[in-house]
Amino acid sequence: MSNSARDFWNAKFSGEGFKYGERPNQFLTEQVQHLKPGGAVLVPGDGEGRNGVWLAESGFRVTSVDCSEVGLEKGRLLAAKRQVAVQWVHADVTAWAPAEASVDAVVLCYLHLPSASRSLVIGRLARALKDGGVFILEAFHPSQLGLTSGGPKDVDLLYTLEALRSDLRAAGISGDELVADEVETSLDEGPFHQGVARVTRLVWQRQI
Repeated sequence: MSNSARDFWNAKFSGEGFKYGERPNQFLTEQVQHLKPGGAVLVPGDGEGRNGVWLAESGFRVTSVDCSEVGLEKGRLLAAKRQVAVQWVHADVTAWAPAEASVDAVVLCYLHLPSASRSLVIGRLARALKDGGVFILEAFHPSQLGLTSGGPKDVDLLYTLEALRSDLRAAGISGDELVADEVETSLDEGPFHQGVARVTRLVWQRQI
């Protein structure tokens, strides 16, 4: 596991409160109808657990993965508070791979990786989907640079639709786009995601 990534996120999640709030990502809540009811959902980079816990509350079988012990502990506390079960995995997603064709959905909310790592990880996660499984992603677009609502300040860590499409093509995985947008939105997700933002959104369904 990358010590630098773990240390960065442990420091970011330390202290009182949830840095990105306790509520789920809004785009996820709008797209959840695409998911198989009661299905197995993988949430890599789930941070403090807000999305995984909400999915568990919504009746899904959830596995949340993060490199931060601090984030995972907050997720466990949130799950206990909401009285739901989540499987928590402490791992760096760049060095971890789920079993192929093992889940009904993958949810990626603001998991920003360098382009070389992103391509590898996207391929692994797409291969984890069963036939008909759904991939939901929201992340900052390169035009987010200069805005103050959150996100990395390195353009290599920001996502375009074409880059994500290229990752899927490179992995040799077929599917259909259900939603594909690069849009302006307004974020209200805890103290670290506030205000006007430029984001990339993708909902993609695997076809084997």
